[in-house]
Amino acid sequence: LRACVHDRYAKRIQRFFQWNDDLAGEHLDHPYFEVRANAARFAPIFIVPRLMDDPDETVRAAVARRLPRRLLLKMRGDPDREVRIAVASRLEEADLAPLMRDPDYSVRLRVARRVPEGMLPAMMHDEDPEIRLEVANRIGLEWLMSMAWDDSARVRMVVARRLPPEKLAALIRDADWCVRFVVASRLPPEDLAPLTEDPVDDVRTVAQKRRAGLPATGDLIPD
Repeated sequence: LRACVHDRYAKRIQRFFQWNDDLAGEHLDHPYFEVRANAARFAPIFIVPRLMDDPDETVRAAVARRLPRRLLLKMRGDPDREVRIAVASRLEEADLAPLMRDPDYSVRLRVARRVPEGMLPAMMHDEDPEIRLEVANRIGLEWLMSMAWDDSARVRMVVARRLPPEKLAALIRDADWCVRFVVASRLPPEDLAPLTEDPVDDVRTVAQKRRAGLPATGDLIPD
């Protein structure tokens, strides 16, 4: 009851191949997709590519986690998002470029976390704010100011936290008080005058303390 290739439970099938990896290659054509998927994890790599077009996405995802680059490139257009996520998790640098415009948010998020910093400007205007948030956290400072007017307050918050203090004046009148709070906490004291009259007490207090040269260490920047 611990391992069996004829079981329906994936963990017992997996254990079978862990303990009998020499038999994996004999089960790549098994009718049950869980058997094929687990066999693909342990079979000799030179016979795994025959499952690249398997009808089941679980099998193709298992294959994508093992293929060499030249074959993995052929799977970037797979119809299933989980397969493309597996592909995006293994490709590097320029090979990821076509996946920057993938229709699925999860694929693009994986790409945004892995592409080189120099490729991130191409994703600054992604339609999903979570993608842009990841970009704002990683993009080079020379591009960061371009995201100061993003529609998402969470993105602008990251911008306010990462920009050099001398460049924060552009965010003094941001519509979101949390962004202004970050600005008030980091802007050079001589530029704080507009924030000392902010309509939000927390922003105004931090600005007034810092402009007066008083410590504002007890004030927390909101997440």
